[in-house]
Amino acid sequence: FDPLGLGADPQRLKYYQEAELMNARWAMMAVAGITFTDIMGIGGPWYEAGAADYDFPVPALLAIQFPVMGILELKRIRGWLATGKSGVNEDFPWDPMGMNSDTMALKEVKNGRLAMIAFVGIVVQAIVYREGPVSALMDHVTDPFGCNMATNIMNIGSTFQ
Repeated sequence: FDPLGLGADPQRLKYYQEAELMNARWAMMAVAGITFTDIMGIGGPWYEAGAADYDFPVPALLAIQFPVMGILELKRIRGWLATGKSGVNEDFPWDPMGMNSDTMALKEVKNGRLAMIAFVGIVVQAIVYREGPVSALMDHVTDPFGCNMATNIMNIGSTFQ
């Protein structure tokens, strides 16, 4: 099923699959990090992290982050052009636990897709209700009929006031 024809070119399809995998890995890390910090109560709500005042100046952070991320992305693209893989796997050929099997690759894609959907849900929840995933779950568990999707949809108008 490909109504937009994105898989018409096999080379582009491989690139899209690799891009999906990279986004899935970021989403898995984000969902795990958001959930962990919400459970542990570390540093306040995750969606207010950008508003916090840190001792590290932003220009210095950007001066470090852009070159480091640029080098890593350049390495990934060069690896992709040379091997058709993300440019990371060939650095770690030692695989004692069999993580490079087809079964594990399928599990990674499935869990990554689930994490991307979960991340969108967490972001929407933070925008609409200004709370993290664990506190929203606890609200629902304590009052399942008063705090659920149907009752919360009725309150969306108050979010934008």
